[in-house]
Order: sequence, then C-alpha cells, then structure tokens
Amino acid sequence: MLDTEKDPVRPARGKVSHPSMQPVPLISSVQRIVLYETKARFFLVGSNNRETKFRVLKIDRTEPKELVIIDDKVEYSQREVRELLSMLDVGNRATRPAQKGGAGLTRTVSAFGIVGFVRFLEGYYIVLITKRRRVAILGGHTIYKIEDTSMIYIPNDSVRNAHPDESRYVKIFQNVDLSSNFYFSYSYDLTHTLQFNLTAACNFLPFGRTRKHDKQMDSADDDDDVDDDDYEEEDGEEEGTKDHVFETSEESGDEKIDESVPNIELEKGHICGVQNSPEYKYVWNSHMLEKFEDRVHPDWRMSIIHGFCAQSNVCVYGRPVFITLIARRSILFAGTRFLKRGANCEGQVANEVETEQIVHDASVLSLGSGRYTAYVQMRGSVPLYWSQDITTMMPKPPIGLDLADPYTCVAGLHFNDMMKRYGAPVIILNLVKKREKRKHESVLTEELVSAINYLNQFLPPQHAIQYIAWDMASKNVNVMERLGEIADRVVMKTGFFKSGPHLYCTKLRPEEKYSEMQGVTEESGRRQTGVLRTNCVDCLDRTNTAQFVTGKVALAFQLYSLGVLEDPKLEFDTDAIRVFEELYEDMGDTLALQYGGSQLVHSIQSYRKLTPWTSHSRDIMQTLSRYYSNAFSDAEKQSAINLFLGVFLPHEGHANLWDLPTDYYLHHTYSRGDFPRIRRSYTQWWELPVLRALPLPQDEVSRDHRDGQVVHWGSKDDERLDEFSEYYRPFQLTMFEDLFVSNMPHSIKDFMPNPSDPKSDPCPFAVRKTTGKFGFGSGRKAIGATPPTSAAPEDNSSSESDVSSEDDLTSSATPISPLSSSSTHVSFKDLFQTMKETYGVSINNMEAMERKDLSVYRRYVMIGLNASKQFTDPKGVPRARKTLTEFYPTSAFKIDSSREVIPPTVDKRSKKVYEEYLELGKTGHTKPITREDFEVYRGYVSKKYK
Repeated sequence: MLDTEKDPVRPARGKVSHPSMQPVPLISSVQRIVLYETKARFFLVGSNNRETKFRVLKIDRTEPKELVIIDDKVEYSQREVRELLSMLDVGNRATRPAQKGGAGLTRTVSAFGIVGFVRFLEGYYIVLITKRRRVAILGGHTIYKIEDTSMIYIPNDSVRNAHPDESRYVKIFQNVDLSSNFYFSYSYDLTHTLQFNLTAACNFLPFGRTRKHDKQMDSADDDDDVDDDDYEEEDGEEEGTKDHVFETSEESGDEKIDESVPNIELEKGHICGVQNSPEYKYVWNSHMLEKFEDRVHPDWRMSIIHGFCAQSNVCVYGRPVFITLIARRSILFAGTRFLKRGANCEGQVANEVETEQIVHDASVLSLGSGRYTAYVQMRGSVPLYWSQDITTMMPKPPIGLDLADPYTCVAGLHFNDMMKRYGAPVIILNLVKKREKRKHESVLTEELVSAINYLNQFLPPQHAIQYIAWDMASKNVNVMERLGEIADRVVMKTGFFKSGPHLYCTKLRPEEKYSEMQGVTEESGRRQTGVLRTNCVDCLDRTNTAQFVTGKVALAFQLYSLGVLEDPKLEFDTDAIRVFEELYEDMGDTLALQYGGSQLVHSIQSYRKLTPWTSHSRDIMQTLSRYYSNAFSDAEKQSAINLFLGVFLPHEGHANLWDLPTDYYLHHTYSRGDFPRIRRSYTQWWELPVLRALPLPQDEVSRDHRDGQVVHWGSKDDERLDEFSEYYRPFQLTMFEDLFVSNMPHSIKDFMPNPSDPKSDPCPFAVRKTTGKFGFGSGRKAIGATPPTSAAPEDNSSSESDVSSEDDLTSSATPISPLSSSSTHVSFKDLFQTMKETYGVSINNMEAMERKDLSVYRRYVMIGLNASKQFTDPKGVPRARKTLTEFYPTSAFKIDSSREVIPPTVDKRSKKVYEEYLELGKTGHTKPITREDFEVYRGYVSKKYK
C-alpha cells in the first residue's frame, strides 16, 4: 500500500498551454486516390480536394510475398504529376507490337482512402475505400461511413505462388463487412474523445517552449528527467516545410523536438495544426497498417473505428444545436456474444464500447472558437474470468467462473487502464440480477463486489472505485425514475466537458446543481473526470437503457451550459428527447447486431411501458434471431474477427484457422507462456503515474502521446488548417439543399407539430403527449437505411455519397437489413396543406369556382406569363409581350425580374457590419464586451426575469 507520508500522491504536473492559441485538427492532404498499374508496379496517386497537391506511392509487384512500398515524400503540383504519369506511360509501353505486358500505365480504380495491406499465405492485398457517405459534421470536420471497398491482389500473375487455402482465407476475411458501421475522418481524430482532442494538444505542444521551461517541468518528477543534449534538430521533408513529427528513438528513448517551433509561433497570423497519435485500442485497421504507416507520409495513414456514429439537429427557434453520438468498439478481446465473455489475462473485457455524446452550437463553424460539450460513458463485460457453456444448446447457458483470481489481478489491470484514460472516480453501475431462485447471474455480482472491496483497500479514499448495483428486473418499480436518480448522482460526480469560457447567463442566473457539479472547472471551460461503467450480462438491452437515461441527464446540463435551457432539466415527452431516444435506440440496435446477432430485444420504450402489445411479436422474433445467430453463425464470425484484427496470423505448415478447436490461447497470452518480465504487486495494482495524475486522466497530462504527433504551422488560409474551406469547398459548385445539414437523417423536424396550427409551440423542449404530423416514434428508421433520396449523388466529393466510377472492381457487400420499425400511416393531407388553407383560394373544380377565386387564379397565372418582358414568336423574332396585367414596382431594386436584377448600392458602414457578421460565424466572438453591451444585456435579463 502507498505510504502517503513518505511518498505523497502529487497532483498532475503543470501543463504546457498557450491561452491565445488553440491548435486545430490537421486536415489530411490525401483525400482522393487513383490507383494506376503497370506490369511491375502499382502507383497510388493521392491528392487533396482541390487537386492542386499530389503525392505518389510506388508498390513493387515483382515480390511474391514481401511488401515493398516507396514513398518519395515529394509534393507534386498538377502539372508535375501529369508529366510524371505521362513519362511512366511512355516508359512502360511495348517497343514492339508483339511484346507482351506493354500496355503502358493503366488506371485501375478510384478511391477515397487506404484501409491497409493484408497477407495470408500468398502475397499482399491492398484494401481501398471506393464509396463513402457523410454521417456527421464536427466543427467543419466531416465524419464518413464506409459504404464499399475494393480488395486488390498486389503481386503480378507471373510471380504468384498459388496456395489451395488462399481463397478460403480471403472469404473468411471478407466476412467482416467493411460497409457495415466502419467510420473515418480526414481531420478529426475519432479514436480519442473530444476532451482529449481539444485539451491534450495544448498540453503536449511546445508553445513558447525552452530548455529552461522543460527543466522546471521535469524537476517535479525525477523519473522523467531530460538532458539538454536530448534535444536534436530535425529537418523537414524539404526546404520551407513546416511539418514536425515528434518521435522517440528506440535506442536512447530521447525525444526529437524541432527548436524552430517557438520562432514560427511568433509570426503574425500563424496558427498550429495538430495530428495526434491515434488510440490503437479503437483502430480496427491497426493490423493492416503495421507494414505501412512507418514507411510513408502521415497523410496516407487513416484510422478506422467500428461501432456507431449518428448526428441529429435540434433546432431551437432557428438556432442549430447538433447532438452527435459516437460509439467506439475496442479491438482487444473482441468477438461475439457467447464466445467472448468476461476478461482476458491482460484485463481487456469483452464487448467494450466507449460512448460519447457531443452537443455543440452549430452556428459557429470553427472547432477551436465554437462552444462544444461532451459526456463519455462506457460499457463492458464483468471484468472476471467467466464464460458460458454453449454446448448444451440452452437459451441461457449456465455461467461458470473459469479461473480463481484471489488477488483480482485481472480486475486491477482493467480498472488501472480505465483510470489512465478517464481519471477518477470510476463508477460501476451493475445491472446484473441479485436475487434468483436458481443462481445464475448473481454469481457474477458476488465476485465483482468482492473484487472491488479488495482493490479499494489500496486506493486513496478520494479516488476509490464506486459501486452501484440495481436489479432492473425488479417488479413494481418505475425503472426510468430509479435510473434517473442514479444518473443524476453519477453526472454530478463526474461532470462533463465544455470548451470555451462560461457564459455570462450562467453566472447571472446560477444554478445550484450546476455550480456544485464535480470535475475540473477552469476559466477556459470544464473537464470530465471519471467515467460511468455500465454492465449487465450481455451489456446490450439493460445497459443501453441505463446509458440513455444517463445521457439524458447529461444532455440537460450540456444544453444549460450552452445557454439553451434556463435550468438543467428535460422532460421525457419532448421533441428533443424523442430525437435523443431515437439515436440511442439506433446505437443499441447496431451494437446488439455486432455482438449478439440481433437487434435489441427490450428497447427503451419497453422499459418506459410505452410499447403496444403488438411489439411482443417483434421481441420474440429478435430473441429467435439472436439464438440462431449464437448457435450457428457466431463461430464463423469470431474466426473472421480474429483474422481481420491479426489475432490469428496464417503460416504455411501450421494449423489453419478453421482447424483450431478453440481460440483461447490467441486472446490469453499467458496460456502461451508469454508472462510479463516484472511481476505486478498484489497491493499496488495501479501504476504510480496514473495515481499521481488523478483525478485527471494520465493520458491528458502526460507527454507519452507526443510520440508520433504531427505539427504543422501555417497561415489561416493554409488548406490543411482552413476548416471553413474544407467544409463549404468554395472551389466547387454546391447547393445548400445538397449539404449534409439539409439532409440530416435524424432531425427535430420529424417530430415537430403541424406549423399551420397557431396554437402549436415549435419549441423542442415543450412537453407534448403526441408529436403532430408524424406520430410518436414514426421518425425512427431501420439500421443501415439508405441516405435520403433528396440528396443528389456526390460528384468530386462535394455531397453526401462519393461513388467510384469503377464499379466493376468494387467488392460490394450487402449490409444487414433488419426488421423495420412499425410506422403510422401518413396521408398526403397530413403532410401538405390544402390550397384553400395556404392561399385562401380553392381551384379543385374549375367549373364550380367562384368568380372571385377565378379572378385571383387568373392574376396568378398572368404573373408567370409576364415575368419576362420578351418572348419569341413562331417565326423566331423576339417581340415585346403585350402586358395584360399592370404591375407596380414594390422592390428596392431598379430592375427586378426573373431574368435581371441590379443590386442596390451598399454604404461602407453596412458593408462593415456584414463583414463582421461573417467573421463572427467563422471565428466566434473575439472582441471584448464593452460597458454599453453589458448594460444592454443586463437590461434585457432584468426585464425578462424580474
């Protein structure tokens, strides 16, 4: 146990930050790829969106089993890359007509990114993203879902050594459907939380950094001393380049830091772009990047996550407020329901998913200048050695504890990793049944309580693991009310993340609960410390409902901190919560399909007692689907996951994947004899740096993540730093109705009441028992539904769906099509108002029309006929049209017609006001508030709340 007198627990060390400079995510310069081939090589030509900068990768096709990649790390212009391709084409053409293999340079496929390279028993394959779709926008940074991929064999046919088992491995590998819930971004780091992305970069970057400052910082910890000689200057890729990569030498462990960074910082108008090293725990293509990422420029690398991602627009009287839900599934101890239970010897648990809900004001585009809030929670199997015997063919196989762990080493490893990533307190919400006639789930509860009591003996009391247990299957209990009480206590203890200074309205009208909330409160915002870990047996149905209730409580605080709500409270029967519930239902169904083989058996509405009796048939079908999947298809799915993640590596002469009786030794390294060199203490189960950083996560205060960090310095107009141009793309022809925001699948407009009703309140936080024109829950869409048909197909990456023109080379994969939700019938009259209601005129029957209505309709037709002043007669001679209706100009324009408009003159003062308005939307409010502004705001508040 730690002796606090001899070895005191020190707080987190000082952080390197710069109050006047907020780093922005670095935008990748490789977003479009074209694969060219010759007989001897593949050429990957990557370009930015504007197609003004290009990079080239060369892959050797003459090696049968080795991957030879050459990156010249030269940035080409459009003219230079054309000349290069032309030279390659000419050089590879046959000198004689009869010579084979002289077809020159052939364009093979167009793509939007490289998933990675994989090899089985023959040569390497390259996996490319050939189709993508936008699913979310965060501060101008787009998150895409993979829609289709292409898997291409690299070696030439002349050097290929065929193996009889190769095709079977390829088929197993492709059972992992990359078109089903895999996501990526060219700029935003999806593997880290928003709190890490917005705060950790400031801590790691050497803003105004000097050796003296480093000595002062390192003197707090003797273990991290760095000598002056450790700093070495590292040249860029070429002269004038301002990219810097922080690396660690394998031999000495010394950090390489470019000393020119502080000088660049002082230049006026320069900003900093950062690309952090990803959290490989959530990178599902990490195995396919191992032979690739260290050899090429970082922009070729793409981190792909698996889980769920969706976004909703809660429009508050015209103010766009986006709710984004991201679920990251861990690659460690990953698998299917009955085949992966509990934890492995390294403390990694099955079905571990990190859930993050991000709420931000979308009226400000910039990620650094806008106001963003986030709340993180996680789910995972009970961290013990346990499993279920599936050979008995029972709906609920008996639970058995596989190994005795008297010192709870596995649980200690798991909770140490949690405190390292999330800080303290770690709160466990255990939803496993307590009382049973026959012991089944309660076996896990007893062991988990014993493990937590043992681990808490050696932790400081203020950082102890907190345990909450509640049986959701209890009868005569209001489930939502009880979960709401638990969630309220949890959110008050962990707090949530908020970027930017606190709004003055929260200071003017302080809320007691908001001011008493724990976490870390700073002038620049708030930080979440600790996390809620929810589990049941499967971590599916009950866990999803508990996470929804916790997210609902956190959502109220997030909206209050943004100035949207007057107090942090939200009722269930509101449009905002219905949209929020739809997001969590979709996430629960998606995660249940990935782990359990079916959608949720018990939805959120089931626990709210709102589902009709007809939904019982759906629950029965989902139960049967889950049982069938677990009994017949989970083994094949588990083998595909093991091969995809590199847990199993095929070797010639060794046992094949389908011949293994079990994959136990693949996920438990101790069973192979790979024991750690240093034996962990039975009492000091935590790492000392983790404990010193508490309550903050060690990942956010340490400098370990600076290894591999890419830093780019440039002006605001730099393409790799310009969030505005990355989102709006002014170099392309786009229309507002084609933007993702206009076609967002989850939107408050699906639940709003009929606008023609003068008594209806369009506020999304107004309590309504019914939801107007669509009915309750009818806005819910099936998982994997296609994007809205109103969105035009994207051309040159300008819209929502990017499709490669080479469809014959894409390996299309059919997504899972679950049962669609039942919806209320909506008639045409419910969707659109009649002409009588809209214009006060009825023209259903021309013969029965009143003379007044006919006169109004005739004038309406003449307006269209007289919109143009000229027409062309049958002889082709333009003539003036005889005006049948006199029009009087009511516009401020001198000429106002459908063909020609002369805009009015604008004075300098009005032009300045408009320019300031546009600048406010791009960078947020940067000017200091004057006394006059303060008095106006005080008068407004006192008048409204007196």
